Amino acid sequence: MQVLIINGPNLNRLGLRKPEIYGSKTMAQILWDIQRQWPDVHFVYRQSNHEGDLIDWLQQASEQSPITHDQCLGVVLNAGGYSHTSVALRDAVEECELPVVEVHISDIRTREPFRRTSLLTGVCAHNIIGKGTDGYRLGVEWLLGTLKR
Repeated sequence: MQVLIINGPNLNRLGLRKPEIYGSKTMAQILWDIQRQWPDVHFVYRQSNHEGDLIDWLQQASEQSPITHDQCLGVVLNAGGYSHTSVALRDAVEECELPVVEVHISDIRTREPFRRTSLLTGVCAHNIIGKGTDGYRLGVEWLLGTLKR
């Protein structure tokens, strides 16, 4: 059983970039915490500053392409700035046959006007906004809970 976690631009800087907004945990620490909570789940993590990479990974997961030999159950996606600008990424999420959980570390609804709208919100299965880095764990929890229902 596999869950794919995808991060978009600048999220490779978690723990360093604006810790007052995004927290001080690195993605490695977040992933370690998640893996410890669900040791039987295989987590695949991808991060890119390039929009096309995110689209490719969503399409591969949806097609059940062998990212690993495990079946992908769903995607936790923090698309960063592409959430607000990328129609192409929105289309890829909408086409994805897997449930996609949108995660935003900060509460985008209270940030600068250009960050307040996410093009992804309406096409994701679930949205977690403003829960800090705990949003990743909550996204995984939602995906796994959905499978049990």
